[in-house]
Amino acid sequence: MKIVLIKGFFENNYMLVNIFMLTAYILFDMINSMIKGGKTMAVKLRLKRMGSKAKPFYRIVAADSRSPRDGRFLETIGTYNPIKGSEVVTIEEEKALYWLNHGALPTDTVRSILSKQGIMKKYAEQKKVGK
Repeated sequence: MKIVLIKGFFENNYMLVNIFMLTAYILFDMINSMIKGGKTMAVKLRLKRMGSKAKPFYRIVAADSRSPRDGRFLETIGTYNPIKGSEVVTIEEEKALYWLNHGALPTDTVRSILSKQGIMKKYAEQKKVGK
């Protein structure tokens, strides 16, 4: 009998339950942001594809991990042209180190590019000195 009453309650008050859940989520988010000192987002350093068909060209960008590959980004860090024979990489080292120091996670490909440029080594040294 009680189960039927609860089931009937939820069916009749579906909007009330949704409002309660939304309020609980908002409160949780507010408390979480207060603890962490503000809003946070997962930032990734990744490649954004540019160029035309069969002629890829990439920008290395700092982007929210939830945004699509070629979607919104926070800042451009550099470029990568993978055409065989003339592989060209340009990276603004200060911007890359800034994002790494603020918790951005590079994708595997970007980590490889940053390692070849010596930026990951500098980041590791800065981390050791900071401890």
